[in-house]
Amino acid sequence: MNINESTDVTIPIRNLIAMVAATAIATMAYFGIQERLNTLEHSLDKSQMEIERNTEFRILWPRGELGSLPDDARQDMMIEGLHLNVQELREIQNEVHDLTIRIGTIESLYQQDGKE
Repeated sequence: MNINESTDVTIPIRNLIAMVAATAIATMAYFGIQERLNTLEHSLDKSQMEIERNTEFRILWPRGELGSLPDDARQDMMIEGLHLNVQELREIQNEVHDLTIRIGTIESLYQQDGKE
């Protein structure tokens, strides 16, 4: 058997159509799988970037290294004001306690003077 440029190959048309269809299906399946892999890799990359940003935010925000919101500054001022008010109330409470003791001492002295 001699094979050269003019050698004829005979194949039934249905086999030829089946081979073309199989090649087309295999090509479509390959590119479909490739696209799905690309989509999943892209999604994984986006998730990884988001996780890294979240980790950075979670660590740096409480330290104040990322700044603060205006509401946070306002809230901090209000807390500081409440802290000062509580300190003033404690001072007043101590003064009232001291006055109560003095009044009690003075009353007991009057009662002792009245009994004598």
